[in-house]
Amino acid sequence: MTIVTAAAASVVAGAALLPNWSAGAAVGADQPTVDPATKATFQRLADAVFTERTDALLDSGKGRRTPLSSRFSGDVSMSSTLSDDEKTALSQLRNRKSRLQELGESYSAGNTKVSLDRTVVRGRHATVQVTETTTLTYKKVGGEKVSGNEPKTTGFQAHHKLTFTADSNGNWQLSNIRETDAGYLAVNQPAKPSIKAAPTTADDNMPEATRSATTWPAPAKPKNFSATGYDYKAMAAYAEKYWSNYNPAYPNFNGQGGGGDCTNFVSQSLKAGGWKHVPGYVYDYTKWFGNADIQSDSFVGVNEFSWFALNSKRATSLANVYQLDVGDVLQMDFDRDGSKDHTMIVTYRSPQGVPYVTYHSTNTFRRSVASIVASYPNSAYYAYRT
Repeated sequence: MTIVTAAAASVVAGAALLPNWSAGAAVGADQPTVDPATKATFQRLADAVFTERTDALLDSGKGRRTPLSSRFSGDVSMSSTLSDDEKTALSQLRNRKSRLQELGESYSAGNTKVSLDRTVVRGRHATVQVTETTTLTYKKVGGEKVSGNEPKTTGFQAHHKLTFTADSNGNWQLSNIRETDAGYLAVNQPAKPSIKAAPTTADDNMPEATRSATTWPAPAKPKNFSATGYDYKAMAAYAEKYWSNYNPAYPNFNGQGGGGDCTNFVSQSLKAGGWKHVPGYVYDYTKWFGNADIQSDSFVGVNEFSWFALNSKRATSLANVYQLDVGDVLQMDFDRDGSKDHTMIVTYRSPQGVPYVTYHSTNTFRRSVASIVASYPNSAYYAYRT
């Protein structure tokens, strides 16, 4: 699937990048200004940083000999502290690439573009919000060359907030990068999940999901697609239609705290495939409903969804994440503290037995479970057969 870029005017980092770009900052001014040329350079530098991260995952080599971001100096550049942080991040991503190759997955090409969404200047600080759109081309999946019905690409859209600080001469330095989506779930982002859900309580009869193994290959657990009466293809089709363009018939919780939009999106997909509302009190985890105006906690909450799905018998636990099939659900507990943090839905399963998940926060299309496990080897995983 070809990913539509977030903004057609996005400037691609690469050959067009030049050192000592003149950004047009007001030199020596008490309150430096940000003119259109400066904004364009902010965008180019962000593009360079995220392109470097994508390059670190590619199987085509060890990455660029001269980092793209190092070509920026003078009016707009990266601080030495952040430059060191990015070197550490690139090292982590190269290690991730190695773990993926051990699982039989690699990427032959990547494309990253950044659009500038908003710039706010207060004194000597500029806050820049950008959207990153990245596509990665699969080289191998499950130890086999990509062919036939295998997905050709995976991709995502991620939102970042960049902080620039101006010195006394009006030169801007990029000093901080923060992901504003819930979690750190883009494949080219360093693994540092920090999601902390609000304390959740339930009665003593709360059903507990069984933790799933992540070993490959998994024992066979074929899915009977006609046993429940649900339309699993419709679930996958819904998720793949709205993975980046949100359905306006539902609220968008991405960037709103409390875990983001991930479970809300999965619930919508399940509803599209035949899950029926169970109306009642919004805080009752045995109820499940959601529309534009009101949603039960089980419709939008990670842990509450698990309780409802198991209590209602609409889902059962799977022993291994590689047993997941289309329409099944995968949840993660990043720091293994007992509170689940993220929900995803399977929209494709390869002939080699690799499930691919699609999810919100960060908006992602057909990312392999192998990639998730390689990126977060120390997390706890919960797989559900729906």
